[in-house]
Amino acid sequence: MVTGALVGLFLLLGLAPAPAAAHANLLDTNPANGTILNEMPDQVVLTFSEPVRLIPGRIVVVAPDGELVETGEITADGPTVTIPIKGGGARGTYLVSYRVISQDSHPVGNSITFSVGAPSEVPELTYGQAEGDPVVAAAVSANRYLGYGGLVLLVGPVLMLIRMWPQRLSRQGMVRLAWIGFGLVTVSSVLAVWLQAPYSSGDSLSDVDLDGLQQVLGSPFGIAHVVRIGVLIALGLVLRPVLSGQGTRSDVLLVGLLGIAGLATWPFAGHPIAAPIPPLAILADGIHLTAMAVWAGGLVVLVGFLLRHATGRELAAILPEWSRWATGLVGALALTGVVMAVAEIRPLEALWETTYGRLLLAKLGLVAVVLMVAAGSRNLVQRRLAPHRPRTARWLVGIETVLLAGVLAVTSVLVQTTPARTAITGADQAFPTDYAATLTSPLYSVQVLLEPGGLGSNTLHLYSYTLDGQPLPVEEWRATAALPSEGIEPIEILLLPLTDTHAFGDVALPVAGDWEFTITLRISEVQQASVETTVSIR
Repeated sequence: MVTGALVGLFLLLGLAPAPAAAHANLLDTNPANGTILNEMPDQVVLTFSEPVRLIPGRIVVVAPDGELVETGEITADGPTVTIPIKGGGARGTYLVSYRVISQDSHPVGNSITFSVGAPSEVPELTYGQAEGDPVVAAAVSANRYLGYGGLVLLVGPVLMLIRMWPQRLSRQGMVRLAWIGFGLVTVSSVLAVWLQAPYSSGDSLSDVDLDGLQQVLGSPFGIAHVVRIGVLIALGLVLRPVLSGQGTRSDVLLVGLLGIAGLATWPFAGHPIAAPIPPLAILADGIHLTAMAVWAGGLVVLVGFLLRHATGRELAAILPEWSRWATGLVGALALTGVVMAVAEIRPLEALWETTYGRLLLAKLGLVAVVLMVAAGSRNLVQRRLAPHRPRTARWLVGIETVLLAGVLAVTSVLVQTTPARTAITGADQAFPTDYAATLTSPLYSVQVLLEPGGLGSNTLHLYSYTLDGQPLPVEEWRATAALPSEGIEPIEILLLPLTDTHAFGDVALPVAGDWEFTITLRISEVQQASVETTVSIR
């Protein structure tokens, strides 16, 4: 009964699955997003913030009529993806949908548009959706939590049986708990490989095929999990005598080495592999995960078994040693936590301006409460009161255990969330957000494109049409830009006609704010009209 309750504690405690999160940013595109071109380009180039891997069939170009544009061989060279275009060319808006894999094995999906001649309705994407299945994303987070819970239930009993278990107490419950933890880690590792296939491709859980699994197994994520499963198989063969108390020193040493090897696979399948200094981040993450598993697992053993069944004399020997362990573990958690925070939280405002930062603050808040409760437990131990007040000690340790289960839940979401350094960079360095709009007067409509739509130098493109959408010759083009809120009077924009239906000019926008553009077209000796639009420049 105790074993079942402890398993339920770590598997059913309020997990909030994270949405699929992109961990590489699209920094630039050529053509730029929203651009209006005179002719069809021969290729589209996407530039990301870090190297990416392609997913077969998940980059497509859709023509204005909804048909797929024929492309050549799509290539990825580090952070640059090149999409050769072999067919197409009709007037209208084209949709480029992409889904790739970032360095830390998380998918990146979105779309951009460009137009040839003049914009049209954005075509619908009926194949190769960029967005992932939310059910798959939730399953990935839940499975990570399953793995973390399994680690706690495996590591704690094994270490406590080796180091602190009284000989007179039965090992049956502890052995059962350890094998449950072993099973959970194994199932989670196998499920992780299977789930990664639809998570990468954006498909549903029922669409997993052999090709998708082969893609996963050939990736760093897949290799790390294959190694982990191999380690688990070996561990399963040598763990039984150690759990029963009949293992030799060699058996214990081998279990320890296999445990370290298995724990080391976690950082290679997540954020650390894409950190600014990967070796340091991998080492810190591995130590952090190990310390958390030992601490939480030890608390499970204390609250579930030792504080319930050990005698006062046994607790007097066990609790001081556990207190020393806990002090070292907390120190390791603090040190590695600082290292990882420095690597992932840059600049400082990312701590409260990004989802990753806010989740990290929530995790730190929970850990702070755990430490406050742990201080109470340590006080009991230091005053030698815990053996005589086991009920109080059990309550304090139980609260620690519940709170640490909450920490694991937050962690399972955190590892699926875009790192703060990437999220804040994406917000600051995203590809140009060109301003595009269609303005209509009683005489004409004009397509307006301002690129890149930001502070500094910009290029204004104007395309003229009749009210029914046909190209309309213009005899004179005029445009001004003003920022009344900052006292900037209308600035004349020198426009150069490229054709009688297309003109462009450069304009410098030195101050952020809502700029007011006025465009005047004269289409005959006696016919002219003006239109206005407001563009937010940040």
